[in-house]
Amino acid sequence: MNLGFFTMPIHPLGKDWRQSLREDREAFLLADELGFTEGYVGEHATDQAENITSCAMFIATLAEATKSIRLGTGTVNMPNAHPAAVASQIAMLDHLLDGRFNFGISPGGLLSDVEAFGNLDNDRTEMFVEAIDTVLEIWASDPPYNISGKHWSVTTEKTMIPEIGQGILPKPLQTPHPPIIVTAVAPFSKGLISAAARGWEPISANFLLPQWVASHWPKYVEGCEQSGRKADPDSWRVAKSIFVADDLETAKAYALGPQSPYRYYYNQIVTKMKKSGRANLFKSDQGMSDDAVTVDGVLDDLVIWGTPDKVAEELLAFRETTGDFGTLLYAGKDWTDKELSRRSMVLLAEKVLPEINTAIGS
Repeated sequence: MNLGFFTMPIHPLGKDWRQSLREDREAFLLADELGFTEGYVGEHATDQAENITSCAMFIATLAEATKSIRLGTGTVNMPNAHPAAVASQIAMLDHLLDGRFNFGISPGGLLSDVEAFGNLDNDRTEMFVEAIDTVLEIWASDPPYNISGKHWSVTTEKTMIPEIGQGILPKPLQTPHPPIIVTAVAPFSKGLISAAARGWEPISANFLLPQWVASHWPKYVEGCEQSGRKADPDSWRVAKSIFVADDLETAKAYALGPQSPYRYYYNQIVTKMKKSGRANLFKSDQGMSDDAVTVDGVLDDLVIWGTPDKVAEELLAFRETTGDFGTLLYAGKDWTDKELSRRSMVLLAEKVLPEINTAIGS
């Protein structure tokens, strides 16, 4: 099993934005130092707590500061930008990273972003498919372009001057393009079938009950079978909220206590999911009322905390439920206590992961 990092950082509303960005960046630098193989970062334009507004711009700040970790958008919310802008910016990012880049994409899930970009009444799934198809066609085509869709069109036929390079959109370094990654949020996600059929790879979100994470693998297998390829568990990434400390008392307080960044994180997530009608993610019994979903219950169900031995044991039990997967993505939280937050990542990499890999014979 490999170890990766995934953050859609949720910070206290009064926290200095500069400090939040510095600490988010430090988390990726630490992950690189510790040998994490991948790191993904989310984006939202209209969320003061989840305040990285451009994952591509954030990743660009890490290009020269990291050495081996592959960095990924987690995700570019495709309906919120013109495909020509996405294609050109992602191509440049792939070059900045010398090919250490994974292209995470989604329709975008934050409704205030959707409203701000004028898409509240639009078919965002349709827009998402058209957007990524347009990006891929740009990368696969030679100019001048003449790509026409329902929502966007791309052409440089009238203005191209090939002898000086005008009218030519850039291509990424990786051929034919960077690996495309999608994040699965819904139980029994049908979108995973289509994604896998197109050769894309999955991340299972860290706010899903273990049984709903387990529901993703059969869907991925089904999609791979449609395209005539074998599903490889190494291609499956699973995000998980984890906190590791040197003693149980510290671990419990930081993971579950009243000032816990994990509590703050899931309070935000539960509130958003209830407002958007998606509280089912937290329900083992889909007949439960939304009112029965509490932050305390979600913390108990979704956060693995403790000393290295306890965390390793619980992650192995989690893996027994979900089945084999290739990369465990440590889900980033606010660094309410910087030293404890850093120590958790160190212990996970240096103590927990080796114990897990010994147990599974990896």
